[in-house]
Amino acid sequence: MISTLLVANRGEIACRVFRTCAELGIRTVAVHSDADEDALHTRVADIAVRLPGVTPAETYLRGDLIVKAAVAAGADAVHPGYGFLAENAGFARAVLDAGLVWIGPPPGAIEAMASKTRAKELMGVPPLHEVTEADLPVLVKAAAGGGGRGMRIVRRLEDLDAELEAARAEALGAFGDGEVFAEPYLGGEAGGRHVEVQVLADTHGTVWTLGTRDCSLQRRHQKVVEEAPAPKLPADTERELRELAVRAARAVDYTGAGTVEFLVAGGRAHFLEMNTRLQVEHPVTEAVFGVDLVALQIRVAEGHALDAEPPAARGHAVEARLYAEDPARDWAPQTGTLHRLSVPGVRLDTGYGDGDTIGVHYDPLLAKAVAHAPTRAEALRKLAGALERAAVHGPVTNRALLVRSLRHEEFATGRMDTGFYDRHLAELTAPAPDPYAPLAAALADAHGRSRFGGWRNVPSQPQVKRYLMAGKEHEVRYRHTRTGPAPDAVGVRVVHADAHLVVLEAGGVRRGYEIARYGERVYAGPTALTVLPRFPEPVAQHAPGSLLAPMPGTVARVADGLAIGDTVRAGQPLLWLEAMKMEHRIEAPVTGTLTALHATPGQQVEVGLLLAVVERP
Repeated sequence: MISTLLVANRGEIACRVFRTCAELGIRTVAVHSDADEDALHTRVADIAVRLPGVTPAETYLRGDLIVKAAVAAGADAVHPGYGFLAENAGFARAVLDAGLVWIGPPPGAIEAMASKTRAKELMGVPPLHEVTEADLPVLVKAAAGGGGRGMRIVRRLEDLDAELEAARAEALGAFGDGEVFAEPYLGGEAGGRHVEVQVLADTHGTVWTLGTRDCSLQRRHQKVVEEAPAPKLPADTERELRELAVRAARAVDYTGAGTVEFLVAGGRAHFLEMNTRLQVEHPVTEAVFGVDLVALQIRVAEGHALDAEPPAARGHAVEARLYAEDPARDWAPQTGTLHRLSVPGVRLDTGYGDGDTIGVHYDPLLAKAVAHAPTRAEALRKLAGALERAAVHGPVTNRALLVRSLRHEEFATGRMDTGFYDRHLAELTAPAPDPYAPLAAALADAHGRSRFGGWRNVPSQPQVKRYLMAGKEHEVRYRHTRTGPAPDAVGVRVVHADAHLVVLEAGGVRRGYEIARYGERVYAGPTALTVLPRFPEPVAQHAPGSLLAPMPGTVARVADGLAIGDTVRAGQPLLWLEAMKMEHRIEAPVTGTLTALHATPGQQVEVGLLLAVVERP
């Protein structure tokens, strides 16, 4: 029996595994980088062991240090989570060689399936060994790991070498393995859907398939919304997928939890890969089948047999990934303090607590919100409602995008494919500001203040507050009265106002706003506003053609041979920033001459830092 378990991971998945361990009475061990010293997963674990450094290469990808940590902490088992070393056969062997229990498939099964190239050959669909014009478009993928890292779509043959190099660099940084390969791209333009099958196998010959999941809503090849079961899947297609999944598992004597992924397009199922680990989206399967997959992983590792058949499925479950990113700015990752995170009425798996800092070194995933209901329509409504009412105070997130996605007609009717965001991103990110939110924020701010404080304005004169909301400036005017501040706006009545709650009535409709303020950032309900200064400070001016860092991160590399004085074309990649485990390409804004280049590989940059200047001829 396992008594003490180390999770070789961080954040949300470490907290998820620890929760099951606590229910089973298993002591827990966390490992952490210096950047994660006070992270939630270290606070909820019984023991925490430091991995010196901050980057994944220095810490969570150091299998030798993690094994030493397990031995030093007295652990007798290691759970890899997902990402990092979860699909690294060498790490699995090192765990076993240390006399520890490995909560995962045998190293041989990982070697056969975790490398996407070998897996495809095993399933009879080898990757492309040489790409020609006739093969385009192709998808470049990392052979190890997943999560969208190390993936690039190539539509022009002249872009292939650069995209291969970028994919290798990203895969090496995320998984410690730079092997990549190319395969035909059957994505959104082909109407393809990403459908997968959850498998669970024991050491006694039993292989379960726990239904299907649809993960078609993706950005940058990383899943955003997942659900179980996959909607509107023909019975014969579902049967084929389940049979192929069992075949894949039995082909490598698989044990533990795994996922076999397919692209369903044109009425055919195309094998993509087998992930030899627990998936991020496993909670939807848990909800539908009423199981704890982590607990079952542990039981299988302890040698217990599964029942002959899995439990019966019931209802429908949907998961939405809440990311610290701005979908309207090319999904740019965001950093800062997460002041508050609350999503009522649904399961919330997170690796952050209120007040935690979201840094630049790791994935921007804040949490996963999961709703389960008797029908798909009810599950979508439940999750959309919960996210709409959520309090997510801190960096910009994709919360509003998730709500709109769940309510979009194409998704609600089950007609989505992997090109959903390519087609609909503009409408899903179009600003929809609440016209009353700035007034609510201003009234809350004014409540309780002395009418003779501050600038000592004459009480009868209108007071002015300025806010930035959805990228636009909004001015609010109100007056102090004997009963409190009152708006100048016609047709709006203040029903109640204090520092934390404002209720307004307009057109006979009442709206309540909970108010929270963190420095110059104010939340009126879910709406985020920034207080603008009474007298704006001068803004730094940059020359036309200036390239500014769109996010904090590290300069991963500069284009080969790039030098001041070079002629560059609009859209030409000049350098790459690494932020939150992804590489972000910085392109020339115009065709012209490179007159300044301030970026150097390894340099840490903040948002707005001048990287380069391209001047028009």
